[in-house]
Amino acid sequence: MRLLRVGPAGSERPCILDTEGTIRDASSVTDDYDGSFLASGGIDRLRSVDLSSLPVVAAGERIGPPVARPWNVWCIGLNYIDHAAESKMEVPAAPLLFTKSSRCIVGPNDDVRQPRGSTRMDYEAELAVVIGRECRYLDSDEEARAAIAGYAIANDVSERAFQLGGGGQWTKGKTPETFNPLGPWLVTPDDPAVQGDLEITLDVNGERRQTGSTASMIFDVVTIIRDLSQYAVLEPGDVINTGTPPGVAMGMAEPRWISAGDEMTVSITGLGRQHTRIVPA
Repeated sequence: MRLLRVGPAGSERPCILDTEGTIRDASSVTDDYDGSFLASGGIDRLRSVDLSSLPVVAAGERIGPPVARPWNVWCIGLNYIDHAAESKMEVPAAPLLFTKSSRCIVGPNDDVRQPRGSTRMDYEAELAVVIGRECRYLDSDEEARAAIAGYAIANDVSERAFQLGGGGQWTKGKTPETFNPLGPWLVTPDDPAVQGDLEITLDVNGERRQTGSTASMIFDVVTIIRDLSQYAVLEPGDVINTGTPPGVAMGMAEPRWISAGDEMTVSITGLGRQHTRIVPA
């Protein structure tokens, strides 16, 4: 299944994409796609609904992030060997964790705001995982796999001067508002479109910058979830960004930073496409 939320920012309504590619309004099933919906078996309830009975949503409406504001946005750094190499950092022995504010999350086609004082703005196309149940201290891969509500596209936008410059900190460079476009869809793990390895691409102004595959991840999704659950309680609706493949501006011999006026397009096999424009904060 492919779940999405449609409408103005802050007033999105839950929808579902049927097998014909038509957007259907699921407001009769749930008020929203949030932690409560996921924790209470909401996805199973949707599976029992005759989608043809749901109202059709007119084309052209804004698409919001596919899950309402989560408690947490967890991020895994340096999870592709080539990206660690281009960043001139050691390959981590265990998943490297940082966080972003949930205020970072915006829709897949919303504007991304370049912060005041930003000089080294960067992009990171990533596979995002949404957690479907509360979990802690997971002991097995099976438990971790069962905790997955679905997958989505994320762009872990970064400001490298804030992150790595004099006195910089990772969180400072990762958590400005709008720095995590998410969606368009939340695709459930049973969907055939997300079985196997997924190709990840990112273009800037129509030029391909990143090409990668989840096959090259150092730590796979299940390993990430198990590891993270040893240190934090994962809440239903939490988003986990699982790392980016090579090709970021920071890794270039002469970095080509992005800035206001640039446009980014991200796609992942089976998860759709997002297109965002950078504007001044």
